[in-house]
Amino acid sequence: MTYVVIDACVKCKHTDCVEVCPVDCFYEGANFLTIHPDECIDCGVCEPECPVDAIKPDTEPGMDKWVEINLKYSEKWPNITMQKPPLPEAEEFAEVKDKFDKHFDPNPGEGD
Repeated sequence: MTYVVIDACVKCKHTDCVEVCPVDCFYEGANFLTIHPDECIDCGVCEPECPVDAIKPDTEPGMDKWVEINLKYSEKWPNITMQKPPLPEAEEFAEVKDKFDKHFDPNPGEGD
């Protein structure tokens, strides 16, 4: 099992989860975070830290797509290990559905 970041993170990018990760397996895109599935130790400490419920175990239905997305981008983006402020539009986009298809930016973030 691994944890993955899903659609709810897009345009929010809260990084509370990053701060608690014991193995630093988060990677930063311009408006989305990923978890490298091969680095995640399945501890689950990140899941309750996300204020928009964007982290899920890969054992939930429909997570195969998210495992692939997390793997693909975590291999391209810089590692992030320290908490940063959420995106300015985070509150506005917190309840928006289907954000990945409409608002995902594949460009890398800044990392640490």
